[in-house]
Amino acid sequence: MKKKTTTPLSHSSDEANASLTPASTAALNDLPVIRIVSEEKELFVKLNLEMEDKTHKMLVKWGKEVASDEDYISIAIRAGLEEYVDA
Repeated sequence: MKKKTTTPLSHSSDEANASLTPASTAALNDLPVIRIVSEEKELFVKLNLEMEDKTHKMLVKWGKEVASDEDYISIAIRAGLEEYVDA
């Protein structure tokens, strides 16, 4: 059975698909197919934070305790897209 998940992205699927040129998709050939079945637009605020190392470690620990599979998928897709755009 295929797993469905919701992943927040800052661009619509049409914009993301339009940005993939044939040459750029060659690097993605080793990835499995992921289809966008729906999208939701959400407002969010991105914060740049500064904190002590001890506080950072505590927040990471708390985050790992409550993170869902969807959270990890969202992070992985966002990181992959950012790396792809930066290349």
